Amino acid sequence: MGGIPLQGHTAAKQKDYIRLSHERCEKYKVEKDRVYSTKIITEDQLFEKLQDKSELIITAEPFLNQLYNFVKGSNFFAILTDEEGCILSMIGDEAILTEAFSVKMVPGAYMAEENIGTNAMGTALAEGKPVQVSGKEHYIEAYHRWTCSGAPIRHANGKIIGALDLTGYSEMVHSHTLGMVVAAVEAIEKMLQIKKYNEDLNIAKKYTETIIDSITSGILTSDLSGNIKTVNKHSLDMFGYSEEEIKKMKIWELFDGWERVKEISVKSKTSILDEDVFVNSRINKLQFNLSTYPILDDKQNLRDVILVFKEVKKVRKLANKIMGRQAIYTFDKIIGSNQNFQRVLDFAKKIADSRSNILIMGESGTGKELFAQAIHNYSDRRDENFVPINCGAIPKSLIESELFGYEEGAFTGAKRSGNPGKFEIADGGTIFLDEIGEMPLDMQTRLLRVIEEGTVSRIGSTKEIVVDVRIIAATNKDLNEEVKRGNFRKDLFYRLNVLPLRLPPLRERKDDIPILVEYFMNRISKRLNKKIIQIPEKYMETLLAHEWPGNIRELENLMELIINTESISLSMEKRQIVIDLKSRDDSVPNSYNQMENNYNEPALTLEEVEKQHIINVLGRCNGNITSTAKALGIGRNTLYRKIDYYKIDCSEMGQRSIM
Repeated sequence: MGGIPLQGHTAAKQKDYIRLSHERCEKYKVEKDRVYSTKIITEDQLFEKLQDKSELIITAEPFLNQLYNFVKGSNFFAILTDEEGCILSMIGDEAILTEAFSVKMVPGAYMAEENIGTNAMGTALAEGKPVQVSGKEHYIEAYHRWTCSGAPIRHANGKIIGALDLTGYSEMVHSHTLGMVVAAVEAIEKMLQIKKYNEDLNIAKKYTETIIDSITSGILTSDLSGNIKTVNKHSLDMFGYSEEEIKKMKIWELFDGWERVKEISVKSKTSILDEDVFVNSRINKLQFNLSTYPILDDKQNLRDVILVFKEVKKVRKLANKIMGRQAIYTFDKIIGSNQNFQRVLDFAKKIADSRSNILIMGESGTGKELFAQAIHNYSDRRDENFVPINCGAIPKSLIESELFGYEEGAFTGAKRSGNPGKFEIADGGTIFLDEIGEMPLDMQTRLLRVIEEGTVSRIGSTKEIVVDVRIIAATNKDLNEEVKRGNFRKDLFYRLNVLPLRLPPLRERKDDIPILVEYFMNRISKRLNKKIIQIPEKYMETLLAHEWPGNIRELENLMELIINTESISLSMEKRQIVIDLKSRDDSVPNSYNQMENNYNEPALTLEEVEKQHIINVLGRCNGNITSTAKALGIGRNTLYRKIDYYKIDCSEMGQRSIM
């Protein structure tokens, strides 16, 4: 695009606001040789800012992408800021993004005039109107090579809540570039108005829509006193009662679990999704899948609860085996009362319904996949597929076919009928890309294309398949550092990092340890059919002093070990949890005592002891997985997971048997 100078009245108006802006810059004592904004907030501060501005980000992100797509490949980048000029999101071509990054024009940098001089974002916010700033019209010399076009974004009430900007090299900018920005801003403002209108209508529509959408399921409504107010015909067929009979019942007489439904509905006013419950039908107790939806009035007071019962079918269990793990976790199953952790939970709920990509960051064992599943189950995609894939566990030679599928004869060993990739399987739902930092660079390029174009192409095919997939990525790496090292594409990082979610390590939420200990004790003891082991106060102090490098996973493994061994004490040496396997009743098997005698040297960590114990039992069982799992009191899948996690070689124990 060739540059066309603005003329006439428009040019005069431009000169006025440039002149006024320069006067303000002189008043602010902005140096013309300034390169960086004087205000760039920290990552933690930016995270809080993104939480606070999530509605603006989610609403503007599709239009930011659309604006960039108009000029893609022409060395432009688009920026979204808040009302103070803080950059919230940016997207653009690699070369000019790198140049912007070199002058620290990054998320968290403030573009207000007092921080960086005359520029389209800061000046548009100051003037309250669209502006275009070109070349030397920028107050600081570092921006003279660019032309930027910006416009303020207003909420339905007329208040400025942010700004949108499109920046490129001066010779590539057209006079109509500003018009494109203004059109995008008008679309964002219209969407904000629509959202406000929809919120007003939501209560009136929700009751009717829920019934219509779930008409093939058993649907009842109950008030908080347990009176069944309405019931559909399908419920009568499912439970075997007449309408008159069922309306005479209290809701807790129909199914087990009403008190929990009522508690969650009253306290958090949130839905419960896909819980398995037992219903007292006319004949016997039957298992059903239950989802509940609170009905709130215009003052957000709980009025009634809609209960939707679905039949649990063998088909679903079979599909889960074929497709892999499904999204089983919901937010009410995420344990923790730490204040910072609760803020993360609240933010995750806010962004659950967004179509934007999410990047979950956190150390190993902090529960990244658990959050991904909960986000999926809290979103409007909850009834569609959740497809997890571990980018670090798949060989590089297979990751392309896993993600994108292949056609018949695409390579040696390909199935005769071909095979769909994970993106096709996840169409309409969510794909979870765990350990995204391990993805090879060539696959990063293909992933970026899927994000930008919404299509995939199987290996060996030229056909483009349209897919509607919400991407949730996760990493325990610092992707900013990986970008600097050249291991991760910067443009892909910005595409994935639209809605960042950082999970705190356990050492930063130690006040949750007693709650987690109780939760894991109850859950694991039920699963293993073993008694709960009470943790003495001095041992709880030991747990609270530990640094937990393995985070929640390490704590869960410790509780499982304590329950399995039943008699165990803890001590702290060199900031590691160490186990002393002396039994209070001296009934510990000889292998334990022998193991303990061998540990008069440096104490082993919990994971080292668990690994050695699994190896010992595998050896006694000649490598038989079923016998070993039974001896350990765990499931076969859990044992397989631990064997893979500890990289235990079973070849010397005889052939690994599954019988």
